[in-house]
Amino acid sequence: MRTVFYISDQTGITTEKLGAALLGKFPQIEFRKESFPFVDTSSKISQALIRVKNRFLTDGVKPIIVSSVITPNLRKLLDVDYALTLDFFDAFIGRMEAELGCPATLEISKVHGIGDEDKYNHRIDAIHYSLDNDDGVSSKHYDEADIIIIGVSRVGKTPTSIYLSVNYGIKVANYPLAEADLQSDHLPKALVPYHHKLFGLSIETERLHTIRSHRLPNSKYAQLNTCVNEIQAAERIMNHCGVPFLNTSHKSIEEISVAIMQLVRIKRQF
Repeated sequence: MRTVFYISDQTGITTEKLGAALLGKFPQIEFRKESFPFVDTSSKISQALIRVKNRFLTDGVKPIIVSSVITPNLRKLLDVDYALTLDFFDAFIGRMEAELGCPATLEISKVHGIGDEDKYNHRIDAIHYSLDNDDGVSSKHYDEADIIIIGVSRVGKTPTSIYLSVNYGIKVANYPLAEADLQSDHLPKALVPYHHKLFGLSIETERLHTIRSHRLPNSKYAQLNTCVNEIQAAERIMNHCGVPFLNTSHKSIEEISVAIMQLVRIKRQF
């Protein structure tokens, strides 16, 4: 096992994503991860390095520091002999400055800050909308939706809806195809006026059976036969009514969300 320290002068969210992409190329290694956000002074750097050095003394191998600290003198403090330091800014800023012919700003960019007030408010509105229109609670505001996700229970409608609203500012409603809806080859009455906004999610039966069994073990809801019948009925409706759909069985929420945006050509709203 190797320890990875994410050190950033802001939230560290982007740093962790970049680091995760890099670490994911070494699946044979198990990584222990610690994060230090808002490290923007030499004092905070020193505190983080105490943890790094202690981990080196405990493990007997160098920890890895993944850093995105913009201030040059603070970045230099992270270059220690008891850790491997990977600095994203140090790796790319010099090359960018040479190519663009101008120096980079040393101001801390708030990638995950509020920034533009109108865009931030739009994002918050999208999140509230997706929460208020989750799981078919109400269809009276579907005219405001950018997209309406349909599918049987536990195919990933809610997490996908929330991810799209949080990360892309998209207003997403989602509607569960319940037992009564699955008795017909037609769309539920509430969805008919919004046919052009619909996108379906489906899943492999074994995968759905596993998910439902964790939620409600030994229930009719989780039985394999129930899963088979519901998925077949839902896909029959979507095929009959021309609703595009995606199988989520082996896709992450991020992959599902990006695929939906590409397939229906929705763009980021903020």
